[in-house]
Amino acid sequence: MSANPEDELLAVYDADGRVIGAADRGTVYREGLWHASAGVLVRSVDGSRVYVHRRTDSKLVFAGMHDCMAGGVVDAGEDPADTAIRELREELGIAVPDGTVLPLRAKASWDGDWAGRALRCHLFGFEYRYDGPIVHQPSEIADGWWWTDAELRAHLNDPAWPFVPDTRTVLNGLLTEYDGPRR
Repeated sequence: MSANPEDELLAVYDADGRVIGAADRGTVYREGLWHASAGVLVRSVDGSRVYVHRRTDSKLVFAGMHDCMAGGVVDAGEDPADTAIRELREELGIAVPDGTVLPLRAKASWDGDWAGRALRCHLFGFEYRYDGPIVHQPSEIADGWWWTDAELRAHLNDPAWPFVPDTRTVLNGLLTEYDGPRR
């Protein structure tokens, strides 16, 4: 992230999910322009657990809320899959080996609001299996832990639990009841 995140150039999308240009992050957020975000659900290698974290209170959007995807906005000229790999490395310190393709597991669009302004985002949900060390980016992640899908779903059913609202829209394509390792 740059010294001034509001100056970063983001890809701007139309309501149907097509890239139509670019604008700085400040303009995208102020004007409620459609943009995109790519996130990675990190699962244990055996598939039994999901990594959940709490965002720092200094985040520009959804500060202090919980999330289960390492992710961020798609920069101008960037493919969502590349964004996912970049954000996984930046936020959780997980370096995906060169040539690895993360599976796109879900897509959704979220037309909501944050801090009294429209916030419109196309979401690309990827998955990565990993059991190695996790190193939080201190400016983005305050804390993190492993939960089963059932534990995460139980918390998501609690309306008082602050969870990132746009991630909720893409989760049904990512969470499943665990039934053993994939083959």
